[in-house]
Amino acid sequence: MAPARRIVSMMRALAEPELTSEQRLAFDRAVEQFNRGRYFQCHETLEEMWLGLRGPSRDFFQALIQVSVGFLHLERGNHTGATRTFTRALARFERYPARYFGFDLAAERERLETLLAALTAEVAAMPTPPPRWRFEDPESAGP
Repeated sequence: MAPARRIVSMMRALAEPELTSEQRLAFDRAVEQFNRGRYFQCHETLEEMWLGLRGPSRDFFQALIQVSVGFLHLERGNHTGATRTFTRALARFERYPARYFGFDLAAERERLETLLAALTAEVAAMPTPPPRWRFEDPESAGP
């Protein structure tokens, strides 16, 4: 692939997702559920939205689903499930920039890596305070 084509391809792959108004409402509901510690409901809401998505942002949303499932596993004491799910989420997040869709993905990666290290050392527990997601409107976040 020619260098110019590769750059255009990479830019397209990292384009911000374009959600319908219905998908955006579902997404906002899922973030609220996550922030209230309702990880199973968050997973269900995101998965329903994710099924209708196509394109390069699909892996990003699947990773968010995996993060919510990972916290559900952690909350229930299933460290093996949490480790596997957080590891998969990190792998899916890899191709996205540090900030994507108004989300501090660099901080989320760091949180997951810290949790994975604690899980490996067998000292993991639910973080205190509980995890929260914050998605800023990309247009109001500035450069």
